[in-house]
Amino acid sequence: MDRVPEVTDVPSMLPESWQAVLGEELETPYFKQLTEFVEAERTEHKIFPPRDEVFAALDATPYDKVKVLVLGQDPYHGEGQGHGLCFSVRPGVKTPPSLRNIFKELKEEYGYPVPDNGYLMPWAQQGVLLLNAVLTVREGEANSHKGKGWEKFTDAVIRAVAGRTDPAVFVLWGNYAKKKLPLIDTTRHAVVQGAHPSPLSAKLFFGSRPFTQIDEAVKAQGHDPVDWRLPDLGPTGS
Repeated sequence: MDRVPEVTDVPSMLPESWQAVLGEELETPYFKQLTEFVEAERTEHKIFPPRDEVFAALDATPYDKVKVLVLGQDPYHGEGQGHGLCFSVRPGVKTPPSLRNIFKELKEEYGYPVPDNGYLMPWAQQGVLLLNAVLTVREGEANSHKGKGWEKFTDAVIRAVAGRTDPAVFVLWGNYAKKKLPLIDTTRHAVVQGAHPSPLSAKLFFGSRPFTQIDEAVKAQGHDPVDWRLPDLGPTGS
């Protein structure tokens, strides 16, 4: 079993580009309690993502490079799925239903072929912050770490991006994400809202043309558009 780290270990994993805007958040009582909770959970249960990928979204997309922020809810809770980027799964892991619907909409909008994998790292590396509101989950138990403090931390992430001089595009899919709208200064930033791509609301998601809206807003803000095409990864990516 892994050593249970000191409470200070987890904050030290915060990527350097985010330290200046989130560092103080990690010193608050709620975050220390949150860290203790998650580490205690790891001694009793299998927790996703692995400890070194909890801040993977922030690591992949530096603070000053964020062009688009996509907000998810909590990590996938199946073996090998969640790796710290919302909606994304590792190469070789079956593409989950919500992500399949995202790919279908992309194909409808732009004609891009559906990739043989659900690995969204190429988006993150272009400035798309794929942020879940809750950053950890117990295996097989969706929302098991909801209400433990992660939401306060990720609200701080949203505020940090919204507080920049450089504008960004915030993507809020579903009622849960739309509740974060008050955190965003809509006079300076663009917001794309719509139905969640989950099978439960896919009928409303399909045809909403979110990627066209995102791209138009990104270009209007003076940023390079996102190339949403993903490479096929072969047998390991199917």
